[in-house]
Amino acid sequence: MKKEIKKWDAPRKIIHVDMDAFYAAVEQRDNPELRGKPVIVGGSPTSRGVVSTASYEARKFGIHSAMPASQAKKLCPNGIFLKPNFEKYETASRKIHSILKHYTDSIEPVSLDEAYLDVTQNKFHLGDLILLARLLKQNIRAVTRLTASAGVAPNKFLAKIASDIKKPDGLFVVFPDTVENFLEPLPVRKIPGVGPVTEEKLKRLKVETCGDLLAKSKDELKRHFGKFGIDLWEMARGIDASPVVVEWEAKQIGCEETFEKDLLAPEDLKREIKILASETLRRVQEDKKAGKTLTLKVKYADFTVITRSETATHPFGDAEEIAAHAFSLLKRKTEAGKRKIRLLGISLSNFSAEKTRKNLQAELFPF
Repeated sequence: MKKEIKKWDAPRKIIHVDMDAFYAAVEQRDNPELRGKPVIVGGSPTSRGVVSTASYEARKFGIHSAMPASQAKKLCPNGIFLKPNFEKYETASRKIHSILKHYTDSIEPVSLDEAYLDVTQNKFHLGDLILLARLLKQNIRAVTRLTASAGVAPNKFLAKIASDIKKPDGLFVVFPDTVENFLEPLPVRKIPGVGPVTEEKLKRLKVETCGDLLAKSKDELKRHFGKFGIDLWEMARGIDASPVVVEWEAKQIGCEETFEKDLLAPEDLKREIKILASETLRRVQEDKKAGKTLTLKVKYADFTVITRSETATHPFGDAEEIAAHAFSLLKRKTEAGKRKIRLLGISLSNFSAEKTRKNLQAELFPF
């Protein structure tokens, strides 16, 4: 008997692909001795660094991303702490992205380890979305030896939530006629953009699930949360018209560093700025871009964060030039030397238009 494919009564079919514990999984794949052990990728537990990714073995101890590495060490004394190897992760990410292109050209990368795919018109001409998502997951595993979780739904918002339902190596489908039942018991914290502060505000309004949100009017939510209140009203009803943005480009590229000890001396700050400038230029050139606006980020010892920007007459193409401008901003527009600094960051933006960039490539990227 031929298997009946459930009718998909919606204009779009979206898959959200999310790699499982990506950084840690790559490390475990490449080093068999790490398999089955609590691997924590991020800062050193003896510094003020944070966790980037924790393997599922480490997550059993309550460890999660953005947690201070020192706290992770207390929760899991036998955890194996590793510094991130972004070159390795980027290589794996490129392989994954090339696999996704076998299924559709409508791909929106979100980060190294996740992406949205619009498979309304997929290259396999498959109407069975469960089969399509399974093939995609199997393909990723066969080529990279890494597992991915996938969420399938009528829009991006629902697909993202669905991909997290059965992690790791999960697959969850929200059919158009099950959206209401799927959302009603869902904790509001699962809604993208709802963090601890918004969650607490919603609790004060006696809202803990998407079902509770349905009882609130659009005007009431807008009064309490501004424009995001309208988003909350729509998402509680499964509404999300945002498209999969294929021509996605980073509007800002850079890097930052949290120091093991707060810095005050100008020579120490200058040294760190030179390191950040070199890495920023490397990332910008790797993306074949050239930016004219430099932004300096400063986090003081009391966690106050400020940014200062400056736009040059021409795109930055030299690390020493970037460092000089960044240090000048630091001296002129911050309290460096008077207040201790916990973190510094440098980024470039205001990238040249396509036509101009092509003209610049011969000069800046002669390869």
